[in-house]
Amino acid sequence: MADNIIEFRNFGFKYTAQAEPTLYDINLAVRRGEKVLVCGPSGCGKSTLAHCINGLIPASYSGEATGELLIGGKSFRDLDIFKISKMVGTVLQDSDAQFIGLTVGEDIAFALENDRTPLEEMRRRVADVSRLVGVDKLLHHAPYELSGGLKQRVSLAGVMVDDVDVLLFDEPLANLDPATGKTAIEMIDDIHKRTGKTVVIIEHRLEDVLHRDIDRVVLMGEGRIIADLTPAQLLSSDLLVKSGIREPLYITALKYAGVNINEDIEPQRIETLKLSQTDMDKVRDWYHSVPVSPVRNDRPVILEAKGIGFSYSNGHKALDGIDVEIREGEMMSIVGRNGAGKSTFSKVICGFEKQQRGAIYLKGADIASLSIKERAGHIGYVMQNPNQMISKPMVREEVALGLVLDNRLPKDEIDRRVDDTLRICGLYPFRNWPVSALSYGQKKRVTIASILSMDPEIIILDEPTAGQDYRHYTDIMEFLKELNGKGVTIILITHDMHLMLEYCTRAVVFSDSHKVADAPCEEILTDADVVGKASLKETSLAMLAQMCSIGDPTDFIRRFIIADREARK
Repeated sequence: MADNIIEFRNFGFKYTAQAEPTLYDINLAVRRGEKVLVCGPSGCGKSTLAHCINGLIPASYSGEATGELLIGGKSFRDLDIFKISKMVGTVLQDSDAQFIGLTVGEDIAFALENDRTPLEEMRRRVADVSRLVGVDKLLHHAPYELSGGLKQRVSLAGVMVDDVDVLLFDEPLANLDPATGKTAIEMIDDIHKRTGKTVVIIEHRLEDVLHRDIDRVVLMGEGRIIADLTPAQLLSSDLLVKSGIREPLYITALKYAGVNINEDIEPQRIETLKLSQTDMDKVRDWYHSVPVSPVRNDRPVILEAKGIGFSYSNGHKALDGIDVEIREGEMMSIVGRNGAGKSTFSKVICGFEKQQRGAIYLKGADIASLSIKERAGHIGYVMQNPNQMISKPMVREEVALGLVLDNRLPKDEIDRRVDDTLRICGLYPFRNWPVSALSYGQKKRVTIASILSMDPEIIILDEPTAGQDYRHYTDIMEFLKELNGKGVTIILITHDMHLMLEYCTRAVVFSDSHKVADAPCEEILTDADVVGKASLKETSLAMLAQMCSIGDPTDFIRRFIIADREARK
């Protein structure tokens, strides 16, 4: 149909390096002006689908395509990547990988410079699009110095300046804190309404994307389209659970309470939810039926930071007077806005950075004199960006590297531990693959596996679930929970409030280089002052409690956590 800007007809694709196709029999039409979410578990083919839309297939990834793909009414076989880029603009998951210019203005103008656009017109178009996305005051700043949310806006401006028809967002929430992610979804919605452009979002954080209206959700699995439904239709089915995608927390709570989820109650957003009095009574009855048992950890302190202060060479103060105690066998999280000091704190603990003030104690002993390698024998660290950790070409070699360098274990024991870890992390089928052939989320799992195989006393994971679908997320976290049950101390640096609620007993909150809170997770997320300071986001569970006239949202969340953990045993 002429109204379709993107149309797949019995489309399939097989990468040259793979024996089996990644996409099978794809039939999908996206109309002009639509806003569509494509979701599914890792490896389902959604990134490959995106690469077909934006021309990276076949320009950067070779393979064999079957069927037909029409973009703007033209066959993709008749379009090179340059022509497609004039119709489809892509905002990448990693904004840093998209920057070209030394300043924001130069970066936005890059496409216009390549088209030899007259200078005055170029300045006008850069000014117009920078105002549209809210970065017009930052044109002389270096893009790498901006926060994650502002970087994303600059990337968006860089593709919109060409006046493309389709805006394609590849996991736009993966590296953003909760409040910035919420703002990003609002910005995408605002751009969609103001410009009428077609918007395609590739993302598995369903509840966050549904913060604003979506026309359709395309659910993928094993290279095929499983469903193409409205959000209300999808949430009224059991397809998300079967596909390993996390449903919104308020939907899970309603199901626990015995509420029937159907289209009539408009379940797609907590703000639109229409509950009857009977439904609200069910929620209240369920809430009162959940027994509360206090969680205490009276074990000794294993790691203590006292008065930690650290500033980078450019004068930026990253940590200021940080005091934190972490007990043996604890699973806790460190949360806060982008740039608050969370990752810097973990680097100081591991010895990658040296604090200027304060001290760190491991089991009561000052570790100032311990080298990075010596600390690594006790504290394992999984970095946020997997590309900064990986040093071997093959998956198995990378996971085994630490054990091999340790030079204390026989080869058969190394092989056993590597195989066990690969299975736990869902990587065993890829054990003989080159790392370069993996997705971002799969690379993340490789780095986690490389640390887990070494069996440290303390594991610090920086954004462990970034790029992970719910099934792999759950596999990794349940494994960490199992390790935690054996006494391993787990520290999670995360933007994922769901993860914090599900697995951690308390959270330490950072904001502007300071510690602003240290409390049980449910208390953190119902403290408006802390939520605002740390760029967190009020959970939909608190909103559901208010909707059902439950006076203590903190206790409602606490009981939900207890019920959810019991249900997942």
